[in-house]
Amino acid sequence: MSVPDTATPIAAAGRSRTSLRLAALRDYGIVASFLALLLVLSVSSDAFLTTTNLLNILDQWSPTLIMAASSTIVFVAGGFDLSIGSIFGLAGVIAALLADKVGVVPAMLLGLGAGATCGLINGLLATYGRINPFITTLATMMMILGIGFVLTGGNLISVTEPGFTELGTGSFLGLDYTIWVAALFVGGCGFLLSRTLYGRYAFAVGGNPEAAWLSGVRVNRVRVIAFVLSGTSAALAGLLAASRVSTGQADAGGLNLALDAVTGVVLGGVSIAGGEGAIWRTGLGVLLLALIGNGFNLLGIDATYQRIVQGAIILAAVGVDAWARTARP
Repeated sequence: MSVPDTATPIAAAGRSRTSLRLAALRDYGIVASFLALLLVLSVSSDAFLTTTNLLNILDQWSPTLIMAASSTIVFVAGGFDLSIGSIFGLAGVIAALLADKVGVVPAMLLGLGAGATCGLINGLLATYGRINPFITTLATMMMILGIGFVLTGGNLISVTEPGFTELGTGSFLGLDYTIWVAALFVGGCGFLLSRTLYGRYAFAVGGNPEAAWLSGVRVNRVRVIAFVLSGTSAALAGLLAASRVSTGQADAGGLNLALDAVTGVVLGGVSIAGGEGAIWRTGLGVLLLALIGNGFNLLGIDATYQRIVQGAIILAAVGVDAWARTARP
């Protein structure tokens, strides 16, 4: 008489429970981490939980929030964009160069257009050109940075037009324009990803592009739109930063800024394999980075260690995501 094989079902059930626990840690661990750090800093520093400090954190990290929100959509759709730091700098340079010649608003619109164009090129190369998105955006990152240096000659571009600083330094109802812009943009990305047909397509494309294509979804178009949005958001963030200091600088963003945005995305539980993620969790991921940086400053800890902590956090987050996927039955 044969003995029923119960090992396989039991093992599958164990893997399923492990996968659920790891997925929950990936998706909601950011909430616990954010609240825990908020509590620790509130107790450790009297200067932390003040209106001035909190608003300063939001103001300083608004550009990163903007870029991380659009990067979430790129990740969900199965892409990757390293060029956003260079686009950030290029948009500010273009706006600074043209503000005194064509006016502030046209100059900033041209800066946004340059960012959208860079995003479009990234998207076309990564989809129709069939070049790996990481390699594509690594190459365009260097090219865009080079274009910025050519336009500026390696110098800072100062703007004398007084209206140029309004976007970066003005305020409304007690909040800086930068915070309002970031809140509106992040909210718009959240709506796009969670409440629209495009958002559903993005999840389908990132989760299983072949099945999405067989279902009639235009996979390449979905990904190209994500890259265009990413380029536009990087330009918007760059314009906010350039307006704040009334200066355009080709290397104002760079790789570090791009890595901050990507780290916020990964911390928020967005899968690097695509098909999973949420804008609100990315927002918490960026704010967690902001709290870490602010805490280092307030507590007098050497900022050198901040990158070490950031790298360790990335490894932990990606590791949890990988185990959550491989543990599935």
